[in-house]
Amino acid sequence: MRKPLITLMTSTSLILALTACDENLGSEPVDFEQSADAHGHTAPTEVTVKANNAVLQQRAFSNTNDFDNAKRGLIAKEDDLIIKHLNGRNIWDMPAYGFIDAEGKSAPSSVNPSLWRQTALNNIHGLFKVTEGIYQLRGYDLSNMSIIESDNGWIIVDPLTARETANHALKFAQKHLGKKPIKAIIFTHSHIDHFGGVQGIMQNLTKAEQTELKIIAPEEFEEEATSENIIAGTAMSRRAMYMYGKNLARTERGHIGTGLGKGPAFGTFGIEAPNLLIGANNIQQTIDGIEFEFQIVSGSEAPAEFTFYLPQYKAFCGAELVSRNMHNLYTLRGAKVRDAHLWSSYIEQARTQFSNAQTYFGSHHWPLWGQQNIDTFLTTQRDTYKYIHDQSVRLMNQGFTPNEIADQINLPASLNTGFDNQGYYGTLKHNARAVYQNYLGWFTANPSQLDALPESKAAVRYIDMMGGADTVLIKAQQQFENAATMGITEGTDTYRWLAELLNHLVFSDASNSQAKALLAKVYDQLGYQAESAPWRDFYLTGAYELRHGPAKQGINPAVMKEVLLETSVDKFFDSMAVRLIADKAAGKKLNIKVHFTDLNQSHLLMLNNSVLHHKQVAHDTPSDATLNLTRTLFVEIIIGEAGLKETLFSDDLSIDGSKLDLISFFSLMDQPTGTFNIVTP
Repeated sequence: MRKPLITLMTSTSLILALTACDENLGSEPVDFEQSADAHGHTAPTEVTVKANNAVLQQRAFSNTNDFDNAKRGLIAKEDDLIIKHLNGRNIWDMPAYGFIDAEGKSAPSSVNPSLWRQTALNNIHGLFKVTEGIYQLRGYDLSNMSIIESDNGWIIVDPLTARETANHALKFAQKHLGKKPIKAIIFTHSHIDHFGGVQGIMQNLTKAEQTELKIIAPEEFEEEATSENIIAGTAMSRRAMYMYGKNLARTERGHIGTGLGKGPAFGTFGIEAPNLLIGANNIQQTIDGIEFEFQIVSGSEAPAEFTFYLPQYKAFCGAELVSRNMHNLYTLRGAKVRDAHLWSSYIEQARTQFSNAQTYFGSHHWPLWGQQNIDTFLTTQRDTYKYIHDQSVRLMNQGFTPNEIADQINLPASLNTGFDNQGYYGTLKHNARAVYQNYLGWFTANPSQLDALPESKAAVRYIDMMGGADTVLIKAQQQFENAATMGITEGTDTYRWLAELLNHLVFSDASNSQAKALLAKVYDQLGYQAESAPWRDFYLTGAYELRHGPAKQGINPAVMKEVLLETSVDKFFDSMAVRLIADKAAGKKLNIKVHFTDLNQSHLLMLNNSVLHHKQVAHDTPSDATLNLTRTLFVEIIIGEAGLKETLFSDDLSIDGSKLDLISFFSLMDQPTGTFNIVTP
C-alpha cells in the first residue's frame, strides 16, 4: 500500500522564487584557450571582459554609501558563520563566499561588476542596531530577522526560512543583547523565508510563554502560505534549483548570491497559526506597549503582505514592498504575475503615509536613515515599477511582442544611475514581459503560435532546413569564436542568437555532445555578463547540466513536514487531481473515501470522465473503498517517512471495502520526481 499512497503529493517540496572605480577592476588575466573550472565552466571571452568592464562606466562605483549603511550599527559578527541541519549537514555557510572581497572592488571577469558589488554588500552579516529599540540579524538566511524592543520584552519580525537558522540567530542576539521574553512574532508576508523558521523561536519558549505569545500576520496568510506551491510544486521546485544555483559551486564562475541575499537555507521548515490577523479594519495596533500602524500591501510582492510604521521609533518596516534592488514582477522559478501598477501605488501610499520616518528597514538588505534619503529611495522604487508598467503597456499597444518590448525598453538616466533599483533579482527585461503577460497572456496574436510544434519536433525541422547538424555546428562554432572579438553589443547578441540556435540543435538530438558542449560555453558567457543573480544561476546551471546531466534528485519533501501538518487536507486532494493520468483513467468510475480518524473528517474522491473531484462528506457516505488513517500518518506517507510496516500494521490505518479498487485508484496517479530535463528534451 505504501507505494501507491506516496503518489498523493510529492510536489509539496519547498519552492522557495547584487567602490571605487579602478582601471584594473574586472580585468584579471584571462586564458582565452577556454580553460575550465572544476565544474567545467569556461573562462570569460574577450567580449565578456569588455562587457563587464563597460559596466564600471555606467554608475558611480566610487560611492560607498551603501557599504557604510550596511555596516552601520554592527554589534557583533561571526566570521565562521556555519549553521547545520538537525541531521548534521551544513545548511548555511557564509565562509563559502569568502572569495568575494569585502568592498566589492575586485570583480573577476566572470562576474558583472554591479552584481559583484551587490554580493559583497550581502556578505556583510551579523547583529546590528538599526535605531534605538530596533535590531536586525542579517546574513543568517536569505531574509532578515528584526527585533523590536517592547515594554516587556521583544517582538520578532520575520523569523527566517528554517528552524536551524532562526534558532541560531536568536541565540546570537540573546548572547549580545541579553535574554528577554518574546511577546510577539510578526510574519510580514506569506513567503516561506519570512515564516518558515518560526519553530526555531518557539523552541526557546516555555509552554506558558507560547500560550501568551501574539502571532501576527496579514489576512489570508495561512491560505497563501500553505497553498502557494501545492498544485505546481514539482515544477516550481525544479526551477528553483536553477534560480538559486543550488548545485553550483560557490566560486567566481559559479553561484555568488541571489541579489536578494545569499540564498535560501534548505533546513527544516515550519509554520505557526496566527492569532491576530491584520486587515483594513484593524491596521492600528498596540503590541506590548508599542504602537503599530500597518499598511496592507497584499498583491504586490506577495499575495498576503503588510508593511508597518512605528511612531515611537519613527521607523518604517517596508517588508518586501521595497528592497535594495528591482524585484520580480514575474519570478523565474514560476509564479503568478504580480501587478506593477498596484505595486507602485502601494509604495506611493507608504511614502506619503509614513513621511515622518527617519529610519527604513526591510525584510532583505540593509537599512536607510534620514527622512530625505528614505523619500528619495521610495520615490525611485515607486517610479521604477510605474515606468516598467507604463512603457511596456505603451509598446504593447503599438503591437510590439514581449521579446520586442524587452529588447528596446531601457530605464531613463534618472532611474539608472543609482544601485538600489537595479536588476540584481528581477530584471527590466523579464519584468516587461510580465506586464505583457499580465494583460494579454502568452499569445502575441501571430497565428503561427496558435498550434506551434513542440520544441523537439520543431528543432528537427529547423536543423534539417539549415543543412543538418554537422553544418550547423561548424557555423555555430565559427560564430562563437568570432563573437569573442566583436564589439560588446554585437558579440553579446551573437551569444543570444547562438543560445537559440544551439538549443534547437540539442533538442533535435540530445546525444550530440559537441552541440551540448558549445551551448554550455555560450551559457557560461551569458551568465558571466548577467547583472541579475537568478539569470546568472539559470545560465550557469544550464551549462552545468549540459555537461553533467540533470539533477539526480529533487528537494526532499520531508523538509516541509511541519508546514504540511498545518495545511488544509483538501489542498492535498487538489494536488491529486492534477496528477491523474487521463489516458489510464479513461472509462473508469470510482469513488474513494479518505477518513481522517483524528480530525473526524471524511473526504470523497470521485473519478469520472478522466477527471477527479473531491468534497467533504459524512462518514457514512457510500464509497467503493475507504482509507482510514490519521492526518499525521497521511503526511508521513506523503513525505516518505512512514515505512511499509508502519503503514500496513499501524493502528492509525485501516481499509474498508475493495482493496483492489483502492490499489487501482492510486495506480492512476502520476509520480513526478522533480528531476525533469530542462536544457535537453
